[in-house]
Amino acid sequence: MGEFDFISRHFRPLAGEGAFELRNDGAVLSLPSDYELVISSDTMVENRHFLPIDPPETVGQKLLRCNLSDIAAMGAEPVGYTLNISVPLDHRYDEKWFAAFSSGLAKDQKAYGLSLLGGDTTGIEGPLVLSVTIFGRVLKGQALRRDQALPGDGVWVTGQLGAAALGLYARLGKLEDPSGKLMQAYLLPQPCLGLPLYGVVTTAMDISDGVMQDAGHIAEESGVKIILYASRLPFDTPVREVASEWEAVKLMGGDDYQLLMTCPPENEQRLQQICRGKGVKVSRIGDVRAGKFVEMLADDGQKLSFKTLGWQHF
Repeated sequence: MGEFDFISRHFRPLAGEGAFELRNDGAVLSLPSDYELVISSDTMVENRHFLPIDPPETVGQKLLRCNLSDIAAMGAEPVGYTLNISVPLDHRYDEKWFAAFSSGLAKDQKAYGLSLLGGDTTGIEGPLVLSVTIFGRVLKGQALRRDQALPGDGVWVTGQLGAAALGLYARLGKLEDPSGKLMQAYLLPQPCLGLPLYGVVTTAMDISDGVMQDAGHIAEESGVKIILYASRLPFDTPVREVASEWEAVKLMGGDDYQLLMTCPPENEQRLQQICRGKGVKVSRIGDVRAGKFVEMLADDGQKLSFKTLGWQHF
């Protein structure tokens, strides 16, 4: 299996406009004159971000959706992406695996309206490494940022939290998951694309490393303090029903890929209307105050302490 045959079989069918069928040294991407380009990149590493036992189709979908979530957090719409793959030289990932992997990409390309622009393949004496750089577009000056939160804003989050982090443990057989919802959340995140949030929220980012740690990024970049209330975090029934020993994972685990936002009081009704119109659940989970850092409070107002604030990559 040569490199170019590998690309031709699995990835040329994914190429779209401007990609030259992956036969050129690069791609050409055109934007309307009133738009700006939004760029983001993520890497997934075997046994770090996905398991060898995970279905290859969902590995492809998760890889793309994690990047789509970054585009959503910027208030942009996706246009295309590049894909870099470092394939283990021991051939434990075979033709069948990559056929299923590319079918997952094809399915989500159709669902989310983007195509492959190019990339690179190489061999590696180590784990499978998958990396996507995604390109989106947003009207000039309307990209959402992390550094505009103000004291008095509320802190809001889309969807449900905690399920994906618990789903990893279910996937490993360490936690029961009778409904299968925890494992499904781990395998297939649901990016919140298409929410017209510019001028409504002051900041936005996606939750990849845990709600508290990611709220801390907004607090640091905006020069404010963020207070989160543990009892307000939105948990679906399978998450609420896990034993108390999993509480820290539920609260801090990450991998949710929901949107974390700050919103002025006068815009809260509009935010809820936008989300309701798209069928997206949204919850107010905290407050922005003057000060620094992030805290999570229990019902009695006591500060909760954790060994870590969220996922650490190294």
